[in-house]
Amino acid sequence: MEKIGPILQMVCVLIAASILGNWFLAELKRARAVGKPWYAVYFTTPGIVIICIILLVPLIVRLKFV
Repeated sequence: MEKIGPILQMVCVLIAASILGNWFLAELKRARAVGKPWYAVYFTTPGIVIICIILLVPLIVRLKFV
């Protein structure tokens, strides 16, 4: 029963990453269809969330293991 917790957490993270990735790709397709520059998609909500995650994960890992 105690093994279900970590597995459930991993599944939740994978589902959230999948949703965020699909949202980002939808924004990318929309930006390409309109003819916006390649970096315009990073100023949308999913792009900003992805950038924040990329910047915060190393900090969180470092604080957890120090």
